[in-house]
Amino acid sequence: MDALQALGGDRFLAMNDRVESGRAYSFYRDRLTGLARATIYTRYLVPAKPGSVAVRERQMFGKDQDYGVLFLDNGEAWEITFRGARPLAADRAERRLDTTLHDVFYILRQRLEEPGLTFESKGAEVIDNVPVEVVDITDANNETTTVYFHQSTKLPMRQKFYRRDKERVRHEETTVYSKYREVSGVQWPWVIQRERDGEKVYEIYSDSVEINKALPDTTFQLPSDIKKLKPS
Repeated sequence: MDALQALGGDRFLAMNDRVESGRAYSFYRDRLTGLARATIYTRYLVPAKPGSVAVRERQMFGKDQDYGVLFLDNGEAWEITFRGARPLAADRAERRLDTTLHDVFYILRQRLEEPGLTFESKGAEVIDNVPVEVVDITDANNETTTVYFHQSTKLPMRQKFYRRDKERVRHEETTVYSKYREVSGVQWPWVIQRERDGEKVYEIYSDSVEINKALPDTTFQLPSDIKKLKPS
């Protein structure tokens, strides 16, 4: 696949972990509601079964990384503060699960061998004055991610999928990727923007991206002595 080769081919597939650091912004109704220094730690695992989440991620915020969120591959998600660790609200954990399974980088890194995964060309378009090739990626559960690949570089520029919240309301989730740079032979976007129903909700500008740092297991574990708080 051209996109896989553009991202680094075998080096992309051999990306076991990643550390992204930069400035993160959150928005509500397109208005800035928060900003912080962010460091995101990611580790890829061997999928236990088709369609399972095989990644762990720790998102830490602030200069001293004193608060954040830990997502585990067993479905657990924890909000971490100086008070202790509290289970993340179920709707946020489920949204993160959907976002991960539909993420084009996760699909290309972790899901290519899944039975029933199909790629269907939807033709060419122009997005933000850039010619792109549009591809629908659909899995065995009939869940589709639409990806817009740059026509010449073959790198993902944008993706979208639809999800339903707990009230069964349908939402369009869009992610825009830009400012690609090579990191250890892998092309990675240093600017990522997320939109929901056409409104910007999150943006990160990385100033450092590192790959295959042999992160210790403790990066993706709660400290044994941390106080576990009751769900909100």
